[in-house]
Amino acid sequence: MTSLFFSTPVDIDVVLEDSDERQTVDVKLDKGRRERVPLYMDGESVKGAVTVRPKDGKRLEHTGIKVQFIGTIEMFYDRGNHYEFLSLVQELAAPGELQHPQTFPFNFKNIEKQYESYNGINVKLRYFVRVTVSRRMADVIREKDLWVYSYRMPPETNSPIKMDVGIEDCLHIEFEYSKSKYHLKDVIVGRIYFLLVRLKIKHMELSIIRRETTGSPPNQYNESETLVRFEIMDGSPSRGKSMARTHLALRHRNTSHLRHCHSRTSLLTYF
Repeated sequence: MTSLFFSTPVDIDVVLEDSDERQTVDVKLDKGRRERVPLYMDGESVKGAVTVRPKDGKRLEHTGIKVQFIGTIEMFYDRGNHYEFLSLVQELAAPGELQHPQTFPFNFKNIEKQYESYNGINVKLRYFVRVTVSRRMADVIREKDLWVYSYRMPPETNSPIKMDVGIEDCLHIEFEYSKSKYHLKDVIVGRIYFLLVRLKIKHMELSIIRRETTGSPPNQYNESETLVRFEIMDGSPSRGKSMARTHLALRHRNTSHLRHCHSRTSLLTYF
């Protein structure tokens, strides 16, 4: 509460190594703001330097300085509770005092980041570096976000799939896809076969949908978001018509894959 009425007595800068050369991701923040944050991979080290600078040359007494690497799940409908699934800490300085700027290096080596970063409708999965200057009064905290991707080897078996849909005695359509699992930059190759057509069809489209599930019963929330649509056909087909279709799944990587994340969140992309 003190920090609401008094400015902090110290400036904290967090600089990540190779941040100028590293790929970045455009992330949506609160109140419509956006920020580009550095991209890291699962198993990659996170290192950099923290500079603590007392303001106006005044002496700063502290009870310790530490840096943390944290992974959290933040539910938008339960903003008071953040669930930490990863927390690493390094002590930068023992209790003492600072009168001049001082820089402390840090290195979190080969961090296993089991989930990908995600910013969804009801939930955010976030990784960040947090620096805390502990004081007898209010602590001074500085956070720096980063984004995490996690790549996996393609499955050894990826069989084609078929399914039938329709309305009894009115419409019967058979879909066939060349495989059952797709990369987010993959190409969808398939065939649509009209076995029975007794309805007037105006158009047909293929959609890629992201389904987000948060919480657990009875307080479970499900949200769906259409990522991209492809128009397959305009006009009504004739019985026995077959169409081969090829579509680019996603033009860029704008979603993550989470399955039963910390028993609170799951994310499924399908078409």
